[in-house]
Amino acid sequence: MEVLLITGSTIDEGRLAKGGDKFTDDYTMECARCWISPADFVSLCSPDKVKVTSGNGKHSVNVYTRCTDSVQPGQVFMPRAIWSNVVIDPDTLSTGSPLYKGIPVTIEPTEKEVLSAEDVVLKVYLGGQ
Repeated sequence: MEVLLITGSTIDEGRLAKGGDKFTDDYTMECARCWISPADFVSLCSPDKVKVTSGNGKHSVNVYTRCTDSVQPGQVFMPRAIWSNVVIDPDTLSTGSPLYKGIPVTIEPTEKEVLSAEDVVLKVYLGGQ
């Protein structure tokens, strides 16, 4: 399913990140998450996890789902954290900041593992070292 990704902070993401708890299960459960509208969630067969793939198809990340009325059909929300950063284009278009809102992505159900923040760094950014 093609959707637009919107990222941003959540109260718990901020509390955990600023408290130095980025390597905890609580942080993973808050931030390794894709918020999906009820209509889109049902059309995906109500998965526990989805694979989020960048618009160019080059990068993807597996995250847990959260069905919520807080997002509209055709859009998803992810807390602005290491998991969403995997699929965000780092090009700043000379603004000094990447686009964090309205990013085209594809989401699809998956049974694959959701990586911890540490494993995202090791496997995605350091090439599996």
